[in-house]
Amino acid sequence: MGWHFRPSRLLLCCRPAHKAGMEDEPAMGTENAAYVLSIDLGTSGPKVALVGASGEIAASAARSVQTHLIPPDGAEQEPEEIWSAIKSAVQQVVKDAGRPADQIVGVSIASQFSSIVPVGRDGQSLMNLILWMDGRGAPHARGIYQEHPGALTKWLDVHGVFPLPSGNDSLSHMLWVKQERPAIYQQTHKFLEAMDFVTARLCGSYTANACTAFMMLLTDNRQLDAVRYDDELVAMSGLDREKLPDLVPVLSCVGTVCQDVAEELGLTPRTRVFSGVNDTQAVAVGTGTFERGRGGINIGTTSQVLAHVGFKRTDVQNQIVSSPSPIPGRYVALAENGIGAKGLDHFLRNVVFASDALADHSADDVFGRVEEIVREAPPGSGSLLFLPWLTGSQAPSSNPKVRGGFLNLSLNTTRAHMVRAILEGVAFSLRWLLPAVERFAEQEFDELHFAGGGALSDEWSQILADVMNRPVLQLEDSRHVINRAVAFLAFERLGLVELDDFPKLCRVKRSYEPRPETRGVYDRLFEQFVASFEQNRPIFEALNS
Repeated sequence: MGWHFRPSRLLLCCRPAHKAGMEDEPAMGTENAAYVLSIDLGTSGPKVALVGASGEIAASAARSVQTHLIPPDGAEQEPEEIWSAIKSAVQQVVKDAGRPADQIVGVSIASQFSSIVPVGRDGQSLMNLILWMDGRGAPHARGIYQEHPGALTKWLDVHGVFPLPSGNDSLSHMLWVKQERPAIYQQTHKFLEAMDFVTARLCGSYTANACTAFMMLLTDNRQLDAVRYDDELVAMSGLDREKLPDLVPVLSCVGTVCQDVAEELGLTPRTRVFSGVNDTQAVAVGTGTFERGRGGINIGTTSQVLAHVGFKRTDVQNQIVSSPSPIPGRYVALAENGIGAKGLDHFLRNVVFASDALADHSADDVFGRVEEIVREAPPGSGSLLFLPWLTGSQAPSSNPKVRGGFLNLSLNTTRAHMVRAILEGVAFSLRWLLPAVERFAEQEFDELHFAGGGALSDEWSQILADVMNRPVLQLEDSRHVINRAVAFLAFERLGLVELDDFPKLCRVKRSYEPRPETRGVYDRLFEQFVASFEQNRPIFEALNS
């Protein structure tokens, strides 16, 4: 079995990067006048927000980034496009907020993970960023087990995740570069995850930390206050240690914004840059799952069930692992469920609002009337099932060969049934995962806090409560949960807030209770949802082998 998770010039600092504790401290301002520039770099592009210490957002902006799919298994993005999109969004935010530059005391970053870009000594990215969905490194990951029979046990014991046979991890990407692009590998000074690449562009510091380096799969995570690269894992991987970024404490200050970058963005060169985290770690903080009895759900491009634990553990059967958390002394339960809102986006753009030889039905806002049409179909969507595994399944049962689709279409099926079935299908997938996460975390969640773009939908919030039979708390301004979380963590590192202050950032818009009248239909359909995975698996494997 295997888990299936997911050329530009680097502007180096024109002076040595400032480190935390240096004599030239940045101006902090008063608590009410302090802001953190928060960057949430997702697969579709960055969201940037200027966040105050009490959680208010002074301004925000988003940009898109193109993904280049390279058949059969490649997926890349252009680093310069990523950096240009971030700069454009930052410039708009700084202008729209109208705050003095010296009140912006820090920059904090979260991004998608298992996404790698090699950079050279001259500061240039040497090729495109290899995305989390790229599987070209799979043969090289599997080669580790052929050469080292005890590798799996060692990786589970020391790190927690073994090299993925699917190739959807950062180690597999780096191995692919070494084996398939040897000239680029030789020129590589450091391999950087996406958030660490952005940090480097801001302040010229090539670093990582226990959170950002996690899917490089080369760290010893058994002792959270002493995470380091493990010599034996590095040796078995075949990578050169010097090509890995140096590890710093999570969310530590790694420098200040370079003079030329600061001038371009409207910041001060005294603004601190904090080492980042990955987006799942950030949203686990943003949903408050470090508090006992509270679980989280995130539906963005992909979906997750979120939890915090106090121990290192790996559930191989259900593909759940504990990753270092930004919260000191805690781990995040990584339980990646696969495609989330991207399934709805794909259906709307390519079926409902498609532009092709049949007609041009394109629209600027494809989500504008989703709530209305979902209400036209009854709970259960007339027994129509949507299988959401458009890029393969992940936790709790990983299979890169399975695919999505509608099951049980009839002449009575309408677009309303299909749209509602998509929301229900993602909810069924999360319900399938929830018990495994609760067993992993050794607690039953009294409530589930709902974040991500999916949480903008009142109908999806109610569907989740009904399908999962738990109260679902829809977070206010759910698109910016990650922005607020990483800003809050930066403020905490700066001493401007404490962890006990977190509730003022985690505001609930509305609470949804399970409706007893829907329980029967959803229990029946959930049973068939799981059965459809098992029964169709041989067909998918034959079609996609």
